[in-house]
Amino acid sequence: MAIWFRHLLTDGLAIRRPELKEMPFVLAAPVKNRVVITAASLAAEKEGAFTGMAVADARAACSELVVIDEVPGKATQLLRLLGLGCIRYTPVVAVNLPDGLLLDISGCTHLWGGERDYLKTIVFKLRDAGFDARAAIADTPGAAWGIVRFAKSGPIVAPGKQAQAIALLKPAALRLEAPVLERLQKLGFSTIGSFIQMPSSVLRRRFGKELLLRIDQALGRVAEPLVSLTPPVPYAQRLPCLEPIRTATGIEIAIEKLLEVLCLRLQAEGKGIRKATLKCHRIDGRTVQASITTTRGSHSVSHLSKLFGQQISKIEPALGIELFVLEAPRVEDMEVRQEQLWALNPGLGDTALAELLDRVAGKVGANAIRRFLPAEHYWPEQSIKLAASLSEKPETNWPEGQLRPMRLLSPPAPIEVMALVPDNPPRIFTYKGKRHTIIKADGPERIGREWWRDKGEHRDYFVVEDTEGQRYWVFRSGHYDGGDARWYLHGYFA
Repeated sequence: MAIWFRHLLTDGLAIRRPELKEMPFVLAAPVKNRVVITAASLAAEKEGAFTGMAVADARAACSELVVIDEVPGKATQLLRLLGLGCIRYTPVVAVNLPDGLLLDISGCTHLWGGERDYLKTIVFKLRDAGFDARAAIADTPGAAWGIVRFAKSGPIVAPGKQAQAIALLKPAALRLEAPVLERLQKLGFSTIGSFIQMPSSVLRRRFGKELLLRIDQALGRVAEPLVSLTPPVPYAQRLPCLEPIRTATGIEIAIEKLLEVLCLRLQAEGKGIRKATLKCHRIDGRTVQASITTTRGSHSVSHLSKLFGQQISKIEPALGIELFVLEAPRVEDMEVRQEQLWALNPGLGDTALAELLDRVAGKVGANAIRRFLPAEHYWPEQSIKLAASLSEKPETNWPEGQLRPMRLLSPPAPIEVMALVPDNPPRIFTYKGKRHTIIKADGPERIGREWWRDKGEHRDYFVVEDTEGQRYWVFRSGHYDGGDARWYLHGYFA
């Protein structure tokens, strides 16, 4: 089976940032002396922005286009995660860059009622997760790869019928390099069937060995082995019970026993738990579970026990729990640090701080706690990024000597402004129907656009204070003499 993710990178980003789902957005990267689109969302393609197009041309076609910097290696990371998720359907799953997976499904389809139900189960699961996925099944990886990307119907090829299935497809369905495809096009070969029966000596002389290899792989004459993904080593412990457990005290004892064994193994391997799940299998056949997350890796039994203690009230034992399973799906390496007699300023490296944040997260949720790091961008809304953990180091220092608000609006909110002189700060501005009279103002501070990323007007920022003592960060986009200057509220100081 070949699985094709038509919008892999943009779908993955939209899942992490739901506000982008209905917006036309693209990922871009610099290529030589211009910025080129490397991935486009479905909404962006409908507006006329496509992969390989220059960002400047795409903005001309779609004025509301959102451009986001591409993160190198993200496709490999996403495909690996998706491939590990597909191991439940077959033990042999291979990453097929840049946007697909290849699965050896021999002997697996009957467990799902046949090939058609097997294909539907996987595709619907991926689509429910937010990915625009298609799949095809054939005797060979090469045939399945071409069918899923170029065939308009019939995703399942009957055994031994791959030659007929690919005959009407474009030559690109054979995974050929661009120079070979150009030569085929110049000679008028528009489909695979127009040259697949030609003598091998003729094809080799005209197009080289690559074409013959791809034909043989697609037809099954040459084996194409798959480099299967290796799932991570599972960190899990089981605790069967002689008698059903129905009390909170019994659950606490079970958690502590499981943690003692699991943490001892993690400590020996120099790892710590970032996420752990307790699965409680009840007598009535149902399974209830509770999960915890930590700010950084931990193998402290006492600390992890306290975190699970906050979740015990969510576990309903009913008639009793007969099996406890503790899983740690997410662990990380821990640095073994030498203990000090005195630690005057431990900072973010203090274990007590990480444990405090874990306890707070257990009460208010992990998403309520965030740490930000500086990013090297002039535009204020792009000058910060979300840190993955307490241990992540900033790539640059926070800028000094620049007054910035504690809270930024995203995106900046349009306001109505009255100013005595065009280039002066505003005397009155209206936001959400409320009129603010300015008594103090400081500025302007001009911040220009990063011309190598996009084009547009500069911004002139002012720090203003109204009659109620509230301070705001407002800016004018562009020059007044340009005729299109607009005012925006971008942040609050108090």
